[in-house]
Amino acid sequence: MKCFVIAMEKEARPIIEKMTKVKAYDCYERRVVIGKLCGKKVAVIICGIGKVNAAAGTQCAIDIFKPECIINIGTAGGLNEKCAVGAVYGVSEVVQYDFDLCQINGTAMGTLDEYKTNYLPLKTITKFPLRRLGTGERFNDNNADYKLLSKELNADLRDMECGAIVHVCAHAHVPVYAFKAVSDTALSGSTTDQFLHNLELCMKRIGNSVEDILLNT
Repeated sequence: MKCFVIAMEKEARPIIEKMTKVKAYDCYERRVVIGKLCGKKVAVIICGIGKVNAAAGTQCAIDIFKPECIINIGTAGGLNEKCAVGAVYGVSEVVQYDFDLCQINGTAMGTLDEYKTNYLPLKTITKFPLRRLGTGERFNDNNADYKLLSKELNADLRDMECGAIVHVCAHAHVPVYAFKAVSDTALSGSTTDQFLHNLELCMKRIGNSVEDILLNT
Protein backbone atom coordinates (compact mmCIF):
# COMPACT_ATOMS: atom_id res chain seq x y z
CA MET A 1 0.00 0.00 0.00
CA LYS A 2 1.05 3.58 -0.70
CA CYS A 3 0.09 6.33 1.74
CA PHE A 4 -0.49 9.99 0.96
CA VAL A 5 0.22 12.40 3.81
CA ILE A 6 -1.43 15.74 3.04
CA ALA A 7 -1.85 18.84 5.19
CA MET A 8 -5.28 20.15 4.22
CA GLU A 9 -8.56 18.59 3.17
CA LYS A 10 -8.63 20.92 0.14
CA GLU A 11 -5.28 19.54 -0.98
CA ALA A 12 -6.45 15.96 -0.48
CA ARG A 13 -9.73 16.41 -2.37
CA PRO A 14 -8.32 15.86 -5.90
CA ILE A 15 -7.05 12.46 -4.80
CA ILE A 16 -10.03 11.33 -2.76
CA GLU A 17 -12.44 12.27 -5.58
CA LYS A 18 -10.66 9.77 -7.83
CA MET A 19 -10.75 6.94 -5.30
CA THR A 20 -13.25 4.07 -5.28
CA LYS A 21 -14.42 1.73 -2.50
CA VAL A 22 -13.76 4.55 -0.07
CA LYS A 23 -13.88 4.19 3.70
CA ALA A 24 -13.13 7.09 6.04
CA TYR A 25 -12.50 7.28 9.77
CA ASP A 26 -10.62 9.34 12.33
CA CYS A 27 -7.32 8.28 13.87
CA TYR A 28 -5.88 10.44 16.66
CA GLU A 29 -8.22 13.18 15.44
CA ARG A 30 -6.80 13.01 11.92
CA ARG A 31 -8.94 12.06 8.94
CA VAL A 32 -7.92 8.80 7.27
CA VAL A 33 -9.40 7.70 3.94
CA ILE A 34 -8.67 4.30 2.40
CA GLY A 35 -9.74 2.92 -0.97
CA LYS A 36 -8.61 2.09 -4.50
CA LEU A 37 -6.86 4.51 -6.84
CA CYS A 38 -5.84 3.47 -10.35
CA GLY A 39 -6.55 -0.09 -9.25
CA LYS A 40 -4.18 0.10 -6.30
CA LYS A 41 -5.01 0.18 -2.59
CA VAL A 42 -4.06 3.52 -1.04
CA ALA A 43 -4.55 5.49 2.14
CA VAL A 44 -4.78 9.26 2.57
CA ILE A 45 -3.95 10.84 5.92
CA ILE A 46 -5.02 14.48 6.30
CA CYS A 47 -2.49 15.46 8.92
CA GLY A 48 -3.10 19.19 9.44
CA ILE A 49 -0.86 22.19 8.79
CA GLY A 50 2.66 22.45 10.17
CA LYS A 51 5.63 20.27 10.99
CA VAL A 52 4.34 18.68 14.20
CA ASN A 53 1.08 17.68 12.53
CA ALA A 54 2.99 16.38 9.52
CA ALA A 55 5.36 14.30 11.64
CA ALA A 56 2.51 12.85 13.71
CA GLY A 57 0.46 12.04 10.60
CA THR A 58 3.44 10.38 8.94
CA GLN A 59 4.22 8.23 11.94
CA CYS A 60 0.55 7.28 12.12
CA ALA A 61 0.65 6.19 8.47
CA ILE A 62 3.82 4.17 9.00
CA ASP A 63 2.60 2.44 12.17
CA ILE A 64 -0.87 1.57 10.89
CA PHE A 65 -0.35 0.79 7.21
CA LYS A 66 3.33 -0.25 6.94
CA PRO A 67 3.39 1.50 3.55
CA GLU A 68 5.77 0.74 0.72
CA CYS A 69 6.21 4.51 0.43
CA ILE A 70 4.87 7.84 1.67
CA ILE A 71 3.74 10.46 -0.86
CA ASN A 72 3.37 14.09 0.20
CA ILE A 73 1.25 16.24 -2.10
CA GLY A 74 0.24 19.86 -1.65
CA THR A 75 0.87 23.48 -2.48
CA ALA A 76 4.09 25.43 -2.09
CA GLY A 77 5.33 28.95 -2.62
CA GLY A 78 7.76 29.64 -5.45
CA LEU A 79 10.97 31.50 -4.67
CA ASN A 80 12.40 32.15 -8.13
CA GLU A 81 11.70 32.21 -11.87
CA LYS A 82 12.13 28.42 -12.10
CA CYS A 83 8.76 27.95 -10.37
CA ALA A 84 5.61 28.83 -12.32
CA VAL A 85 2.22 29.29 -10.67
CA GLY A 86 0.07 26.20 -11.18
CA ALA A 87 2.97 23.98 -12.23
CA VAL A 88 3.59 20.72 -10.38
CA TYR A 89 7.17 19.89 -9.37
CA GLY A 90 8.82 16.92 -7.75
CA VAL A 91 10.95 17.61 -4.69
CA SER A 92 14.54 16.38 -4.91
CA GLU A 93 15.66 17.45 -1.42
CA VAL A 94 14.32 19.42 1.52
CA VAL A 95 15.69 21.55 4.35
CA GLN A 96 13.98 22.75 7.54
CA TYR A 97 14.93 26.40 7.29
CA ASP A 98 13.64 27.28 10.78
CA PHE A 99 15.83 24.67 12.49
CA ASP A 100 18.89 26.41 13.94
CA LEU A 101 21.70 24.68 15.83
CA CYS A 102 24.39 26.79 14.15
CA GLN A 103 25.86 28.14 17.39
CA ILE A 104 25.97 24.77 19.17
CA ASN A 105 27.08 22.47 16.36
CA GLY A 106 28.76 24.88 13.96
CA THR A 107 26.64 23.45 11.15
CA ALA A 108 24.74 25.21 8.37
CA MET A 109 21.23 26.53 8.96
CA GLY A 110 18.68 23.72 8.88
CA THR A 111 21.08 20.92 9.79
CA LEU A 112 19.35 18.49 12.12
CA ASP A 113 21.35 17.34 15.13
CA GLU A 114 21.82 13.79 13.82
CA TYR A 115 23.03 14.93 10.37
CA LYS A 116 26.08 16.68 8.92
CA THR A 117 24.32 18.36 5.97
CA ASN A 118 21.15 20.44 5.99
CA TYR A 119 19.28 19.06 2.96
CA LEU A 120 17.63 15.62 3.16
CA PRO A 121 17.10 13.69 -0.11
CA LEU A 122 13.81 12.29 -1.40
CA LYS A 123 12.98 9.62 -3.93
CA THR A 124 12.19 11.09 -7.36
CA ILE A 125 10.59 10.16 -10.67
CA THR A 126 11.28 11.51 -14.15
CA LYS A 127 7.72 12.64 -14.91
CA PHE A 128 8.09 15.97 -13.09
CA PRO A 129 10.83 18.62 -13.06
CA LEU A 130 12.70 18.67 -9.75
CA ARG A 131 13.10 21.53 -7.32
CA ARG A 132 14.65 22.06 -3.85
CA LEU A 133 12.26 22.79 -1.00
CA GLY A 134 12.51 24.65 2.28
CA THR A 135 10.11 23.75 5.11
CA GLY A 136 9.30 26.04 8.03
CA GLU A 137 6.53 26.89 10.47
CA ARG A 138 5.74 30.19 8.79
CA PHE A 139 3.40 31.45 6.07
CA ASN A 140 4.45 35.02 5.47
CA ASP A 141 5.94 37.69 3.22
CA ASN A 142 8.96 38.20 5.46
CA ASN A 143 11.96 39.47 3.51
CA ALA A 144 14.46 37.88 5.91
CA ASP A 145 12.94 34.45 5.29
CA TYR A 146 13.03 35.05 1.55
CA LYS A 147 16.73 35.96 1.66
CA LEU A 148 17.56 32.95 3.84
CA LEU A 149 15.69 30.55 1.57
CA SER A 150 16.73 31.93 -1.78
CA LYS A 151 20.22 33.32 -1.15
CA GLU A 152 21.71 31.20 1.64
CA LEU A 153 19.90 27.89 1.18
CA ASN A 154 19.28 28.10 -2.59
CA ALA A 155 15.77 26.69 -2.25
CA ASP A 156 13.24 26.96 -5.09
CA LEU A 157 10.06 26.32 -3.08
CA ARG A 158 8.79 26.68 0.47
CA ASP A 159 6.11 24.84 2.44
CA MET A 160 5.20 23.95 6.05
CA GLU A 161 5.23 20.13 6.17
CA CYS A 162 7.51 18.23 3.81
CA GLY A 163 10.72 18.51 5.81
CA ALA A 164 9.11 16.89 8.84
CA ILE A 165 7.63 14.10 6.73
CA VAL A 166 11.02 13.31 5.20
CA HIS A 167 12.67 13.44 8.64
CA VAL A 168 10.28 10.83 10.04
CA CYS A 169 10.57 8.62 6.95
CA ALA A 170 14.37 8.73 7.11
CA HIS A 171 14.37 7.29 10.64
CA ALA A 172 11.72 4.70 9.72
CA HIS A 173 13.56 3.75 6.51
CA VAL A 174 10.45 4.35 4.41
CA PRO A 175 10.86 5.82 0.89
CA VAL A 176 9.21 9.24 0.50
CA TYR A 177 8.19 11.31 -2.52
CA ALA A 178 6.81 14.84 -2.63
CA PHE A 179 5.02 16.80 -5.35
CA LYS A 180 4.13 20.47 -5.03
CA ALA A 181 1.87 22.75 -7.07
CA VAL A 182 3.00 26.37 -6.92
CA SER A 183 0.30 28.62 -5.43
CA ASP A 184 2.27 31.86 -5.13
CA THR A 185 5.60 33.43 -6.01
CA ALA A 186 7.82 35.57 -3.83
CA LEU A 187 8.04 39.31 -4.50
CA SER A 188 4.82 39.20 -6.56
CA GLY A 189 2.38 40.70 -4.08
CA SER A 190 0.64 39.27 -1.04
CA THR A 191 1.39 35.58 -0.54
CA THR A 192 -2.02 35.14 1.07
CA ASP A 193 -3.89 36.79 -1.80
CA GLN A 194 -1.99 34.74 -4.38
CA PHE A 195 -2.59 31.51 -2.48
CA LEU A 196 -6.34 32.08 -2.23
CA HIS A 197 -6.58 33.12 -5.88
CA ASN A 198 -4.56 30.17 -7.24
CA LEU A 199 -5.63 27.34 -4.91
CA GLU A 200 -8.28 25.87 -7.22
CA LEU A 201 -5.87 25.95 -10.18
CA CYS A 202 -3.30 24.09 -8.10
CA MET A 203 -5.84 21.49 -7.03
CA LYS A 204 -6.87 20.93 -10.65
CA ARG A 205 -3.25 20.45 -11.70
CA ILE A 206 -2.63 18.03 -8.83
CA GLY A 207 -5.74 16.08 -9.80
CA ASN A 208 -4.46 15.83 -13.35
CA SER A 209 -1.12 14.53 -12.05
CA VAL A 210 -2.38 11.86 -9.65
CA GLU A 211 -2.22 8.93 -12.05
CA ASP A 212 1.34 9.76 -13.15
CA ILE A 213 2.39 10.11 -9.52
CA LEU A 214 0.82 6.88 -8.33
CA LEU A 215 1.94 4.71 -11.23
CA ASN A 216 5.54 5.94 -11.17
CA THR A 217 6.35 5.98 -7.44
